[in-house]
Amino acid sequence: MDSATSVTLQPIVLMGVSGSGKSTVGESLAAASGRIFIDGDDLHPAANKEKMAAGIPLTDDDRWPWLRRIGERLAVGDGVIIACSSLKRTYRELLREYAPDAYFALLSGTRELLAERLAGRHHEYMPTTLLDSQLATLEPLGADERGGVFDIARPVGELVAEIRDALAADQPVDIAAPAPGDIICE
Repeated sequence: MDSATSVTLQPIVLMGVSGSGKSTVGESLAAASGRIFIDGDDLHPAANKEKMAAGIPLTDDDRWPWLRRIGERLAVGDGVIIACSSLKRTYRELLREYAPDAYFALLSGTRELLAERLAGRHHEYMPTTLLDSQLATLEPLGADERGGVFDIARPVGELVAEIRDALAADQPVDIAAPAPGDIICE
């Protein structure tokens, strides 16, 4: 390796309940940063989608295979941005098993704002009736978890800028030890 410094893009998980804007923010963040965006909903198996469409909350047993698929994608190492509710700490811990450096951006807002957003859209398998179930399940980021909380009442462009600023402040840098004979310029 000729370079003494290498930077790895950490994967980003946009998390939060339905209606928090994960997909909208994810698409804008990907466009602004040149990264790939994947909506985690697209990785749900058909049985999960059918359950949610019927207004039935998923169980942890329903979620584990889906979360593993997301974890496998995070582990690719290309700095992917994935929208994934990641409502429980145990879900985030599973994802970190695949991608220990993942950054979790919690998109947070009031129940009233979330309900208003959900009422104004149609989602093929996420009815508004599941909002309260999701809010009851949501476990906010712990102080020891890499990530931040972002207020969805702000415009998307501001959210994207805030997330990018937070990532820049948190970006891990691997500094390779110089090999004998390497010239280090400062």
